[in-house]
Amino acid sequence: MEFIAKALPATKRVALVAHDNRKDAMIQWCLRHHNLLKRHQLLATGTTGGKIEDATGLSVEKLLSGPLGGDQQLGARISEGQVDLLIFFWDPFEPMPHDPDVKALLRIAAAWNIPVACNQSSADMVVQSPLMDQSFEHEVPDYHSYLAGR
Repeated sequence: MEFIAKALPATKRVALVAHDNRKDAMIQWCLRHHNLLKRHQLLATGTTGGKIEDATGLSVEKLLSGPLGGDQQLGARISEGQVDLLIFFWDPFEPMPHDPDVKALLRIAAAWNIPVACNQSSADMVVQSPLMDQSFEHEVPDYHSYLAGR
């Protein structure tokens, strides 16, 4: 597989997702990073996005709720190059009825080489990186050339 350089803008498109038992932790995390997050474009699965907006006043584009297709919508946005960072507070102790959707979302994020933070510590480290507010290039798979050669 060949790779190509892709420029990420200084204003990142940040996807926020949290399982039910982790939504409060996501809200608290967003409150702690409010000043940073308001400089970026936020999108989220429906319930998570609504709770973040209500609790923080941040502007969040809300997709469908995860189990109703929001995880898949987010995966489509990632594959279209419309998401730069995924922050996903998932619950490692509760099985979810839409686990296949969650696994697909994490797989597509890995396939397109976007940063993923799955807990508060990793999310803190990612958003506190000097690259968070800078434009920079990273490599993504050149799937167009790959498919053309098949």
